[in-house]
Amino acid sequence: MKHSPNSPILLTSSLHVDEARKAISQLVDDLIEESNVIADPSDIEIVSLDHAINRILAEDLLSPIDVPAADNSAMDGFAFNGECLTTSEGNISLQIVGTAYAGKPFEGEISAGQCLKIMTGAIMPGGCDTVIPQELTSTQDATLIEFHQNQLKPGDNRRLRGEDLQQGKPAIAAGRLLRPSDLGLAASLGISSLKVKRKLKVAILSSGDELRSLDQKLDPGSIYDSNRYSLTGLLNRLNLEIIDCGIVRDDPASLKHAFIDAASKADVLISSGGVSVGEADFTKQIMQELGDVGFWKIAMRPGRPMAFGMLKPIAGRIPARKTLFFGLPGNPVAVMVTFYQFVRSALLQLNGANQTEPPITQAISETPIRKKPGRTEFQRAILGRGRDGRPTVKLTGSQGAGVLRSMSEANCFVILAHDQGNISTGDWVDVALFDGLL
Repeated sequence: MKHSPNSPILLTSSLHVDEARKAISQLVDDLIEESNVIADPSDIEIVSLDHAINRILAEDLLSPIDVPAADNSAMDGFAFNGECLTTSEGNISLQIVGTAYAGKPFEGEISAGQCLKIMTGAIMPGGCDTVIPQELTSTQDATLIEFHQNQLKPGDNRRLRGEDLQQGKPAIAAGRLLRPSDLGLAASLGISSLKVKRKLKVAILSSGDELRSLDQKLDPGSIYDSNRYSLTGLLNRLNLEIIDCGIVRDDPASLKHAFIDAASKADVLISSGGVSVGEADFTKQIMQELGDVGFWKIAMRPGRPMAFGMLKPIAGRIPARKTLFFGLPGNPVAVMVTFYQFVRSALLQLNGANQTEPPITQAISETPIRKKPGRTEFQRAILGRGRDGRPTVKLTGSQGAGVLRSMSEANCFVILAHDQGNISTGDWVDVALFDGLL
């Protein structure tokens, strides 16, 4: 590992976002190797297809059948022996001797000079290897078609047996974060259940004397705790098991008890608040007692302060595993940004996913954006489409770390790179979409 969480460079200097990602990914790899998380048979369960969405496939799904199961027509048209295309010149005339439908094969063979009207998906009859689309033919009467020899080649418009999937070959690779299309593919193979990785258990808590639960009355200086609800929604999108540890007071004894309790139950602990340099921020003190952690200043906006590391195994916990720890900022937007950029990928990686990074696209900025080089910025924005059909993006207004409404209105981040400066109207910018990612 290039930098461990306790390395001085992580404690005293501002990391680039990419450096922080690499450090987190390496530590997760070390944790997987050390605790043998991925190979442990107890971490695999069998679930029905209707409960498999957003689970991680534990083993390659092998196709029990060839797909398609037989040579079939790729379109509506007429099936015939393509040899006549190489032995004839000019127009070809063929006699129609029957019809083949999907699910209702034609019985019999087709001879030279004959053809069969065929529907998309219908099994190719004996003696046929080529299909000409209906619109490329002309008919003299109901029993005869005519077309020009140079309109296609032997074998055109035929789907071969096993062309999509071969029996015994992987249909879906292990590590896939299962999507609706994957469940449909499994169903098309007659598979009703899948082996998936056990859901990670993720404990969440918020720290701060100013925080109140939703059923409490606000007194002067207090605020409702929104972070646990944002994190719950984010974790539910990943179909993980959530342990809500509530609100914890800003004192060492309460925090230590909460951390120990969470580590005894969870694979991962995510806290919000208590990672800045204020006098009442005790997270660093507690983590030095309970595990290994690095407190980072990340060159990003929002979300500059963040803690990351591991809690040591708790006595009596079976299996005796370390608990991955993320200490996120207290500001509501910063919590969501740091989750998107760091926590989400680490959770997927720890759970055995083979694709952990969200895809990036590009769009044209509708307005200028002020940006200082030297930090990565994640601006909340709305992706749309201009009159010319090209993708456009505009910011949701104030980008303050406490303006949660800006996240509610947004459907994407505009990502401005570390060395990037001001953006002009009409510039292309990187965009990460929310929908479909979490």
